[in-house]
Amino acid sequence: QEWWGQRSARAHDALNLRLSMEKVTFGDGLPGYVCGDPTHPGVVVVQEWWGVTETIKAHALRISKEGYRVLVPDLYKGALGVNVEEAHHLMSNLDWDVATVEMSAAVSHLRSSGSKKVGIVGFCMGGALSLIAAKACGVDCACVFYGAPDFGKCDPKTIAVPVLGHFGALDRLEGFSDPNTARALAEALSESPCAKYCAVRVYANVGHAFANESPAPHASFEAREKTQGFPAYDEAAAADAWAMTFTFFGKHLRA
Repeated sequence: QEWWGQRSARAHDALNLRLSMEKVTFGDGLPGYVCGDPTHPGVVVVQEWWGVTETIKAHALRISKEGYRVLVPDLYKGALGVNVEEAHHLMSNLDWDVATVEMSAAVSHLRSSGSKKVGIVGFCMGGALSLIAAKACGVDCACVFYGAPDFGKCDPKTIAVPVLGHFGALDRLEGFSDPNTARALAEALSESPCAKYCAVRVYANVGHAFANESPAPHASFEAREKTQGFPAYDEAAAADAWAMTFTFFGKHLRA
């Protein structure tokens, strides 16, 4: 009975989420989802390697409730990774140059529909893409959750807007989101034009995807850790990261 009650609650939350997000076409017929008041500052939310999942939509809705217009570009055009192999295949086949153009179109759409300032936030793969967008897509600031691109293709020293990064001390994705990568990112940003407005935090005792309240597409956090090595959702660290994110957006998108 307890299991059924939890499942029913999740189904109810998912239904409310779908009703709160609207499908939108922007740019050159690109698909995405929007929520929030069009007159508010804008935030582009960039997906994980799984695709535009219910978790990503929940992140977007959370941001919109803080007073932002949010657009989630669907970089996979409706495809979702239901397991690690499929997600890896989808991410490997993504043309990041095309994704950069599409993120730019998302920024332009938010500006043209009423947002005076536009930021970006991404998770995992989307975190790396958000750093690229910070350099190439005309955003006013960028927030990164556990992900960084190859610095040879996107040198953080050349990023000219404020950047906030969130990483986990137990993240083992070397060269992408592990603590050494976070430290390298912090060091590079310290030499960027907006160095005094940049910060990278490494949270103790948490790993990759620590802000995801759901283990989906895995059946449980235990299954996720067994398959991918990611520790479970950490409510305290996630709350801290979100609080810092909203303070950061408030400073750079509302001023």
